[in-house]
Amino acid sequence: MSTVIRISSDLAQEAKTRSSAEKRSMTSQVEYWARIGKIAEDNPELPFSFIKEILIAQEESKCVKEAYVFG
Repeated sequence: MSTVIRISSDLAQEAKTRSSAEKRSMTSQVEYWARIGKIAEDNPELPFSFIKEILIAQEESKCVKEAYVFG
């Protein structure tokens, strides 16, 4: 389900610029920033690089097609 929200034109321009560089849609860029901000608020002791690795690992786990067998 999508919801329309209003953001400042400055933030929209930053998202547009960054989304182009990161090969994301503008909406995806704002969602990415929101997810990082939420994680950072919930875990203020975590550095940005660790938060970014968490998000990458979450996406990678969605791509795994077979279960890992230990041993």
